Amino acid sequence: MTLPDAAATPSATEAAAAPVAKRVPVERTHHGDTFTDNYEWLREKDNPEVVAHLNAEQAFTDAVTAGQEQLRTDIFNEIKNRTQETDLSVPSRKDGWWYYARMVEGSAYSIQCRVKASGDGSAVEDWTPPVVEPGVDVPGEAILLDGNAEAEGQPFFSLGGAAVTRDGNLYAFAVDNAGDELFTVRIKDLRTGELLPDTIDKAFYGLAFSPDGTTLFYMVADDSWRPYQVKTHVLGTPVSEDKVLYQEDDVAMWTGFGLSADRRHLAVSIGCSEFSETRLLDFAAPEKGLQTLIPRSEHVLYDAEPFLWEGVEKVLLTHDRDAANSMISLVDAAEFAKPLADQDWTTVIAHDETVRINGATVTATHMVVSLRQDTIERVQVTRLDGLGTAAQAAGVEPVFEEELYTASMGGSEFESPVIRLVYTSDFTPPRVYDYVLPVGTAGGELLLRKETPVLGGYRPENYVATREWAVAGDGTRVPLSVLRRADLARDGSNAGVVYGYGSYEVSMDPGFGVPRLSLLDRGVVFVIAHVRGGGEMGRHWYEDGKKLNKKNTFTDFVAATDWLAGSGWVDPARIGAMGGSAGGLLMGAVANLAPEKYAAIVAQVPFVDALTTILDPELPLSALEWEEWGNPITDPEVYKYMKGYTPYENVRPVAYPKIAAVTSFNDTRVLYVEPAKWVQELRSTSTGTEPIVLKIEMDGGHGGASGRYEGWKTRAWDYAFLADAIGATELR
Repeated sequence: MTLPDAAATPSATEAAAAPVAKRVPVERTHHGDTFTDNYEWLREKDNPEVVAHLNAEQAFTDAVTAGQEQLRTDIFNEIKNRTQETDLSVPSRKDGWWYYARMVEGSAYSIQCRVKASGDGSAVEDWTPPVVEPGVDVPGEAILLDGNAEAEGQPFFSLGGAAVTRDGNLYAFAVDNAGDELFTVRIKDLRTGELLPDTIDKAFYGLAFSPDGTTLFYMVADDSWRPYQVKTHVLGTPVSEDKVLYQEDDVAMWTGFGLSADRRHLAVSIGCSEFSETRLLDFAAPEKGLQTLIPRSEHVLYDAEPFLWEGVEKVLLTHDRDAANSMISLVDAAEFAKPLADQDWTTVIAHDETVRINGATVTATHMVVSLRQDTIERVQVTRLDGLGTAAQAAGVEPVFEEELYTASMGGSEFESPVIRLVYTSDFTPPRVYDYVLPVGTAGGELLLRKETPVLGGYRPENYVATREWAVAGDGTRVPLSVLRRADLARDGSNAGVVYGYGSYEVSMDPGFGVPRLSLLDRGVVFVIAHVRGGGEMGRHWYEDGKKLNKKNTFTDFVAATDWLAGSGWVDPARIGAMGGSAGGLLMGAVANLAPEKYAAIVAQVPFVDALTTILDPELPLSALEWEEWGNPITDPEVYKYMKGYTPYENVRPVAYPKIAAVTSFNDTRVLYVEPAKWVQELRSTSTGTEPIVLKIEMDGGHGGASGRYEGWKTRAWDYAFLADAIGATELR
């Protein structure tokens, strides 16, 4: 392979040869179409030949990118020097305790702590967090879990969840030491510091104690990594005797659980992207078992929040029944015993084509709603008194100054007079507020608890974020967030990066990122393309970028690139692209659609062999993907449509740009084999000479290696690869 003269130091790459995997043709036939896959054998994870090949890929990547080592080091140090390493979260009050996490300089993982709270929680003052300063001991502080001690000697460490009994005596926590997102659950007696003998292996995300603290609820995933069982463990009994509270046998449905806001119910949620089902366990009457609210057969997508109001069991429903963007209804719990058509639902927030309702919860006094309007996520509160009647009060939103921002729930306690909010924008570091819930003419006040410090002389006024619009080929206006330095000249000479995701109704909301500053300070114009398939513009925006509309996601991204190329800000020859997971599929698709528009592409844990994966329901999560992409097993139209865009099948003989596929050996969401196969196909087919590399973390999961320092190194690697390719290596 001929390497570009500026890609790396010649001495490091002259002898480098790209690994060439052997070809073992395997035919895959569906709906009369046969596809020959030469590299499917790379799926054999336990095959020493596969491991040797992946190690050779990493060695080649190291050689090709050796010249970027100093740039990677510089970006890593910039991230490190802007980060207050000894820091802590804002304490959150729960059951008479303040819980928080510490980070200590030089340590990779957080330390979970608590201190005793004062007051009975009835006054706003009782919810003023204690002053906990970095590096300063707190009287009465107790360490629940030190992640650094847990991670010692382990190749990987991730905390997958925790729960505390209401009396504050027991602490359950879940640890992953492989990166496969399957956890070992242990229980600690906080009175003695001792671990109970109870040990649960291979649990999934999700832990909760029963109100009396005698039973722990947890999730189990099946062989395809689909969470399908809610199990109960009675403390002190053998784990082998744990009971299955609920099992979901439909391979296309995802299961999870959580406590209701008032903690009177366990809510088991089963669903896909198009409809769902909620089953409630009343802790006051557990002998009744799980009670279904709206069965999935009604094809309603909904969330349910049960609560007691004036002695009547109520359920607050966020649902899409005759409401594409969702609406909120209030229903007496007794109504769910009737057929759906006969039930009496009271409208609380009506459907609005311009407002997407994301969800709702309750406190003892207020309904709290998460919604999206004009692409912006925000929070609205309404008094419960009069809810659903003519006396219903108007919703109130906290007011912020910036045009582009994200305000989201950071937690609430049912009896609290305040709710916790997290606020951020592209250039405002995360702020934690407590919002005093309005009562009569009082309240509605924002109390700033903390703004994340950014060191190194950071000044937000040195940067600008604007909302621009690209125009897709079908005339659709696609929102863009354009980020740059305020002093950047609009002279057409700068470098640019376009970032996108565009799946699962996930929105790329405004949010501060320290690593991104390293690109901006090198003169990069950073564009976040809010393409169809995401949720930024409401439910229709998502539906117009999924299943048989999926190609809109890719053409929207190309339109965003064209906007940037013609904006006057950048040199069109100096544009890079980046995306991860489903955004990695986006990267593979645009590489095939318009390779000439990009100097480099970074595809992080990329879903580039989507058709192969979804055609095999035994592979992790495959069946769950049918509601997002369609089912190519049973539907020939879906098969043909997907075959027309999936990156691996559509690699063609063109000059591809520099491409880096970044993956992890133990990723359970997007298996390493997808980028490994894709890279081989790209190299063997490309008519160009630019390097195509596979960077693989052999001890990581879907998020890469564990620990904040390794995370910074990964981000520095990705950014250095892009910056080197687009000629943005020097600080302005």
